[in-house]
Amino acid sequence: MLLRLNENNISSPAISQVVDCLKNGGIIIYPTDTVYALGCDISNPKAVEKLCKLKGIKPEKSHFSFVCSDLSHLSEFTKAIPNHIFRVMKKALPGPYTFILEANGKVPKLLKQNKKTVGIRVPDNLICKEIVEALGNPLISTSLVDMSDDIVEYFADPEIINQQYQDKVDLIVDGGFGNIYPSTVIDCSNDELEVLREGLGSLEVLN
Repeated sequence: MLLRLNENNISSPAISQVVDCLKNGGIIIYPTDTVYALGCDISNPKAVEKLCKLKGIKPEKSHFSFVCSDLSHLSEFTKAIPNHIFRVMKKALPGPYTFILEANGKVPKLLKQNKKTVGIRVPDNLICKEIVEALGNPLISTSLVDMSDDIVEYFADPEIINQQYQDKVDLIVDGGFGNIYPSTVIDCSNDELEVLREGLGSLEVLN
């Protein structure tokens, strides 16, 4: 099902429909400030398994991000964040960045893997923000396409995404034409910050 939302006039009933889908274990495709993404409710283990199956990966091998509406969820999933890293995150977020942080003991239980790090996203996209806020907890999420694939432009068009995925996911949120560039990934799990992938987010935030 394709559900159209206008970022300038977001319909509350439509957001409720998306949240109901997520709470019932549904997989959605939704807009971010970078590429369209696949997501499900972080608190629903069966939905996480469905997402893994759709991506063709084993849960213990997954590299999902936790998509939050703001930084208030961090302490639920990460160890204490050093001040210099938190300052960079506050400067960069919301925005097109993924920060790799040390995971706390809750993350392995959610993902059924002995994972020591977790990727945190706070996209600068009102539709995404409204969905996560209404859900009440983060989404487990992954980019719609493999970012090693150079031919991703057609996945920015919600109509084409719908043609490709309408039988594979429960709901596709059309938030308009998306971006074709992924987030910038910054590893903060060690003493020195390391840029793992330069994407849409400027590296000036590190200065």
